[in-house]
Amino acid sequence: MTNSLTDLDDAGVAAAAARAGADVVRDLYGRRLARIDKGGGDFATEADVAAEKAILGVLRAARPDDAVLGEEGGRQGAADAARQWLVDPLCGTLNYAVGSMLVAVNVALREGAAAVADPFSGDVFRTDGESAWVRGEGADQRSDGADQRLIPTSASRLVDVNLDPPFPGAPAFRAVDLLARPAFAEHFRPRVVSTTLALAWVAAGKRAAYVTDGGDLSGSVHFAAGIALCRAAGCVVTGIDGAPVGQGGRGLVAAADAETHRLLMTMVRGQEEPTSVSEAFWKQ
Repeated sequence: MTNSLTDLDDAGVAAAAARAGADVVRDLYGRRLARIDKGGGDFATEADVAAEKAILGVLRAARPDDAVLGEEGGRQGAADAARQWLVDPLCGTLNYAVGSMLVAVNVALREGAAAVADPFSGDVFRTDGESAWVRGEGADQRSDGADQRLIPTSASRLVDVNLDPPFPGAPAFRAVDLLARPAFAEHFRPRVVSTTLALAWVAAGKRAAYVTDGGDLSGSVHFAAGIALCRAAGCVVTGIDGAPVGQGGRGLVAAADAETHRLLMTMVRGQEEPTSVSEAFWKQ
């Protein structure tokens, strides 16, 4: 196993690691799992910890000199390592704990390759930093078993919004206020899946956009993999202030195309869109 892993490129390693974590998440689904309290209403489960262990096993075998920042285990590896992997073994723990299958496993090399696995559909989304693909590996596997390029589109008009506190952008911006704007209802339909799997869906054309508050999310174990997928797929990705993520941008607006991004930024900034523009958008 070790030899085959070392032969993989970084995108292959990210996908293998995410798949290993997804296998654990799927296998433990529905069991009564112990919870580890993190404070403030947040917690991890045994599945989070076990999935991260499986992911680390792959990364250590494939890239033993790299450092890792894990959601559950923190920083591991040499402090002066030139490369660092960001690992979120179970994004959507609250969903998972109550029996919802809306979760993701995120693995990203900082400033490099990344993968997001959906444990229950079997989809593994991955990028080498330049292009992005998905392969279905579950019960609904694509008939030819081949990679498919991710092609974003805003056709669904569905926008996923993260409503989890804290709200560092308040009072200037809170996602819940965005949903109350008449212009939002004219252009889009809100969804709240409470997992960054939604970012992979933007890259894959299943969502028009994703919006969240927050600070600089470029180095977040929760968001790094999804951001990398969206960028590689050709989405428009900025902070809620319009600045580039990782270069001053705070929070996140990841949109399938420039027009969707422009409309959302107009609403985020508290402006209304003229009715004529709204009607033209819906006729596309």
